[in-house]
Amino acid sequence: MIIYKQKHKIADFRRRIGNMDQVAGIRLVTLEDGNERPTRAALIHTGSGLELTVLLDRCLDIASASYCGKAMGWRSTTGDVAPQYYEAEWLRWLRSYFGGLVSTCGLSNVGAPTKDSALLGNGLHGRIGNTPARDIKVTQEWQGDDYVLSVAGTMRETVVFGENLTLTRTVSTKLGATSFQIHDVVTNESFKKTPFQLLYHCNIGWPTVDAGSELITPTQTIAPRDAEAEDGKENWNRCDPPIHGYKEKVYYHDMAPAKDGTVTCALINDGWKRGEGFGVYVKYNKNELPRFVEWKQMGEQDYVVGFEPCNCGVEGRHVDEELGLLHYLKPGERRTYTLEFGAITEAKEVKALRSGRAKVKTKWTKSYRDFVPKSK
Repeated sequence: MIIYKQKHKIADFRRRIGNMDQVAGIRLVTLEDGNERPTRAALIHTGSGLELTVLLDRCLDIASASYCGKAMGWRSTTGDVAPQYYEAEWLRWLRSYFGGLVSTCGLSNVGAPTKDSALLGNGLHGRIGNTPARDIKVTQEWQGDDYVLSVAGTMRETVVFGENLTLTRTVSTKLGATSFQIHDVVTNESFKKTPFQLLYHCNIGWPTVDAGSELITPTQTIAPRDAEAEDGKENWNRCDPPIHGYKEKVYYHDMAPAKDGTVTCALINDGWKRGEGFGVYVKYNKNELPRFVEWKQMGEQDYVVGFEPCNCGVEGRHVDEELGLLHYLKPGERRTYTLEFGAITEAKEVKALRSGRAKVKTKWTKSYRDFVPKSK
């Protein structure tokens, strides 16, 4: 076990500290200020400088993450908001959108509100991200030579006469780690075939996002969502300084996966020559999440780049359904998803990412419909 740049055995820790939370651990707290009250949260620190805030009452999403004091995710003006303040109608999801490194969207709708949103409450990005977890389980224990830290819980999205979907999530890391994993299991607990959309809204902010920062992704095909994204599309992988009145740009990507199906996307700033380089990466499996959306928002305060691995588009469930792209879960069917998030702190890591990126040639197309396969 490497910690503080030195190799230690389990016995070394036992002899030197009285409680493991001196170096790494999980603390359960309740947030009590303003409309965050009374949200339960888990604070995780690994001893490497990696710290996470996991909101137990908001789908175990990652409200904030940092490495050695540097923020990895973007935080919106709303701050943390308790689930009872959730407003499902139309675009009011944004009133409780804290940003964070990870906000989960779905499970019945992702993107624009559906045509039946007034009746079924399928507003912007769905409601799973505002759902509290049950059956919380916290693990802090030695497993072999690793001191494992994890928080798990289950969210249920259900309505009488409608869907009955559960999402069981485990957020895990270990002593000395500079990365963490999210492992999700989505299950259709009902007795009928159910529409299903899932998107991981991974929001990267300053200091990673700054003028000149670069996206490194294995993009083989890319398409702008609309005319706004078409304008300036040649800079899809470069960040600007904050711009007054900036309108969001959204791009659909088709990624070239590694042999094991994984895709690694990174965003890095340009401070490596000054010894100030920093970046964040997201790793997922394309076999699990076949689509990817880039959200580029260079506005003042709303200064963020979103990496969004998903199984759907962001124009609403009704659009995917009309195009034959909507996914379904059969009765009793379950699907699993694993993502990894970490800090990039060394130039050699960037070099390896760029080397892999150089092997992939990117081409533009007018619409994502040209490269997204129909749902089965």
